[in-house]
Amino acid sequence: MYELTNRYSTKTGQEIIEIDFAEDLIIPSGSNLLIGNGYLGYRGIEPNWEATEYSGCIVSDTYDKADGKWRELVNAPNGLYFNITVDGQPLAKFPDLASENESLRRSLDLRSGLYNSIRKFNLNDTNFILETNRFASLEQLELILANYKIITDTDVRIKIQAGIDKKCWDINGKHLENFKELNKDNLLSVIANTVESNIEIAVSSLIKIMDNSSINESEIVNKNNKYLLEFEISLEANQPVEFEQYMAVTHSNQRNNPLKDSQKIINESEKVGFKLLFENQLENWNKIWNKWGVKIGGSIKDQALINFNLYHNRIATPAYSERLPIGARGLSCQAYQGAAFWDQEIFNLPVYLYSEPDIAKNILKYRYHTLPGARKKAEDLGYKGAFYAWISGKTGKELCPDFFFEDVLTGRKIRNHFNDWQIHVSPDIAYTVWHYYQATGDIDFIIDYGSEIIFEIARFLYSRAHFNKNKKEFELIRLLGPDEYHENVDNNVFTLYQSKYALDKALKIYKIMERDYPDRLAVLREKIELKDEEIANWKEMAALIRKPEPDPDTDLIEQHDGYFDLEDTTPEVLEERLQDPGEYWGWPNGVAHHTQVIKQADLIQLFWLQPELFSNKIKEKNLDYYLPRTEHGSSLSPSAYAIEEARQGRTKKARERLIHSASIDLENTNKAVSGGTFIGGIHTAACGATWQVLTFGFAGLRFIEDEKNGIYPDIKAAFKPEIPAAWDYYQFNLKLSNQDLTIIVKTDTIIMTASEDNNEEINIKVGEEFVIIAPGITRKIRR
Repeated sequence: MYELTNRYSTKTGQEIIEIDFAEDLIIPSGSNLLIGNGYLGYRGIEPNWEATEYSGCIVSDTYDKADGKWRELVNAPNGLYFNITVDGQPLAKFPDLASENESLRRSLDLRSGLYNSIRKFNLNDTNFILETNRFASLEQLELILANYKIITDTDVRIKIQAGIDKKCWDINGKHLENFKELNKDNLLSVIANTVESNIEIAVSSLIKIMDNSSINESEIVNKNNKYLLEFEISLEANQPVEFEQYMAVTHSNQRNNPLKDSQKIINESEKVGFKLLFENQLENWNKIWNKWGVKIGGSIKDQALINFNLYHNRIATPAYSERLPIGARGLSCQAYQGAAFWDQEIFNLPVYLYSEPDIAKNILKYRYHTLPGARKKAEDLGYKGAFYAWISGKTGKELCPDFFFEDVLTGRKIRNHFNDWQIHVSPDIAYTVWHYYQATGDIDFIIDYGSEIIFEIARFLYSRAHFNKNKKEFELIRLLGPDEYHENVDNNVFTLYQSKYALDKALKIYKIMERDYPDRLAVLREKIELKDEEIANWKEMAALIRKPEPDPDTDLIEQHDGYFDLEDTTPEVLEERLQDPGEYWGWPNGVAHHTQVIKQADLIQLFWLQPELFSNKIKEKNLDYYLPRTEHGSSLSPSAYAIEEARQGRTKKARERLIHSASIDLENTNKAVSGGTFIGGIHTAACGATWQVLTFGFAGLRFIEDEKNGIYPDIKAAFKPEIPAAWDYYQFNLKLSNQDLTIIVKTDTIIMTASEDNNEEINIKVGEEFVIIAPGITRKIRR
C-alpha cells in the first residue's frame, strides 16, 4: 500500500483508497470519489445518504436560476437511494468508528470509474457487511448502475427501502418543483421541472434481487421527500444476497419525452445486467486510457496521482456535445455554476488536442456557438467584436455576478471586476484555436470556425485598446490579469502578449484565406461585416502594442505598471495580518492588493505558453522573483510554476510542485469558501494541468513555426526532455497531425515509436537534433 496523502492511499496506482473515513470531510471526499461521464456526475456517497450528507447527481445542460443571482446546473433527485431496517431500526448514516464491529472503507477504481464501499455495521445485535459497487455508464450516458451485496452473521429478516430521494443538496436555491411520481411494475419514476428555465427532468429507478426471485410483497412509500419501494427479505447466516439498482436521468433539453426515455433506458439495461454492462464499461475506459498512455516508472504514488487527475478531467468534460462547457468544478457540485472560465482552453483542453482531437474540436466549437453571447457582452460594455464571458454557460452570456464575494468583516458585498476587466479570456481562446491547428493541422476547422472566432477577438482587442499618443503605442488599461488580487491595473504583461499573439494569428489566417480560400473569406466578410480598414487596424495594433521588456540591469519583467512600487512582502506575512481566515485578499481593500503578493502564476504562465518570447536566463530570473511572492491561492498556480521549473531543469522542485498540484483535492488544501462564497468541489483545471506538467514541462513540448510559401506555417513539434531522479521513466502518447507517437523518456535515452497505422512520417526535433520517424519505426536518442 502506498500512501498518497494522510487520507488516501493506492495499491497499484490505478485506484485511490480512503484510508480512514471522516464524517467532517464528506464534502471533499464526495467529490474525490465522484463517478461520472461528462453528462452527469454522481457524488461519492453511501446508499442511504441524503441532502444533509451532500448527496448529488449534477446533470449537464440544465442551467437554471433559483435564487435570482446564480444560474447553475441542477442536482437531480437521487434514484439510487437504498436503506436497510431491522425491527424498525434503520441503518445509521455513519458508522460508529468507536465500535470494533463498525467500519467504512471506500475506494475508486480509476481505470473503470467504479465506486466501491465496504461497510460493516451492527443492527439489533446482528453484524452486517454491505458492499456497494457503482458506476456511471460511458455507453449510455444517462444511466448509473449499482450493485449491493449483503451478508450477515445470523439469520435475520430485514426491510429494504430503495428508490428515489427527491430532496437535493442545492447551493443557491431549490431548482425543482411540481414533482409527480409514477409506478410502472415497480419501476419508479419522478418528474419535475426547473423553476426558471422550465426544463423537465425525469429520474427512474429500479431495484431487483439477483437470485431471480421477484419482489412480490412490497408497497410504495411516498413521504419525507422520498418515493420508495419497500419490501422484506430473509437472510441466512453467511449466505450473501445480491441486488442491482438502476438509475436513469433524462431531461427535455436532450429528450423529447424524458419520462418515457428514462424508463426505456432502465428496461433495456436491466435485461443486460450489471455484470455485462460493467465489462462494456471496462472496455470503453481502456480505450480512453490507451489513448493517453501515461505511465510513470519508479513511483506508484505519482502514477496514481496522475491517473486521478486524468480521470477527473475526463469525467468533467461533456464530450458528447459541442455546445456545452467544461465546468471549473466539473460535475462534482454546483460551485462555479457548471461554467467555463479561461481554464477550459488553457488547462483542460490540451490533453484532448494530443489524444482525442475530436473532443478538443467540440470544446472549441462551443466557443464558436457562444459567439453571440460574447458579442453581446462586448456591445453592452461599449466595445466591438467578441468579449468572451468570464463565467460562461450554455449561451455564452456572462454568468459572473458583479458581486462575487463579500467582506466577511463587515458583511458588505465586494464589487469584483472579473466580468469586465479580466479580458485575457478572449485572447486565450484565440491562442488555443491556433494551438489546435498546430497539433492537428486541421485547416478546415480554422477556415470554418476558428477564423470567425479570432477575427471577432481581434476586433474586440482593437476596440478595447487605448492608444497612447505620447508613446505612440497601444496600451491595455484597467485590467485584471491571471493574478486576480490586483484589479484595475494597466498593461498586465500576460494580457498584452496574449493579445499580440491573437492579433498576429488573425492577420495570418486572413492572409491564408485571402490567397487560398477567397470565396469563403468573402462569405465570412459579408457575414460579420468585416471592412478593409479593420484589417489595417489589427496590423497597426500588432506592430505598436506595448511589449514590456526585462529591466536591463535586473532582467526582471514588471507584471503590470506600478507593480514594483507596491510593498514587497510575502504571503506568510500577510497571513498574520488577517483578522478573519475567510477574508478575501484582493481588490479593493484585501491584504494583498497593495503589495507584491500575487494569488497565482501570472507572468510565469506566459513563459510556457509562448516560450520563444524570452531567453531562459530571463525566465529563470523572473521565476525566482515571483515564486516567493505567490500565495498559490488558486489551484491553477502550482502546475504553472511546475511546468516552467521542469523546463529550467529543476526537476526535483518541479516534481514536488506536480505532486502538490495533483494532490490539491485529495489533500483538501484549497479554500472551500472564499469571501462567503462556496467554491469547493473538484478543481478540474488542476486536473487538466497535471498532464501538461508531464508533456510541456518535463518533456519540454513546444512548436517551431517557420513560414511556408510566405503564409502557411511549417510546424514541427520540439522536445527537450528532463526527468526527475525519483522516476525510472515516464511515457505518454501524442497524436500529431493525426499521426500517433509514443514517447518514453528514461534517464539516458528517449525512445519514440510511431504507430504502424500511421500514413505519414513524423518530423520532430529532440534537443538540437531533427528526427524523422516513419510508420512502425522506433527511434532511440541518447540524452
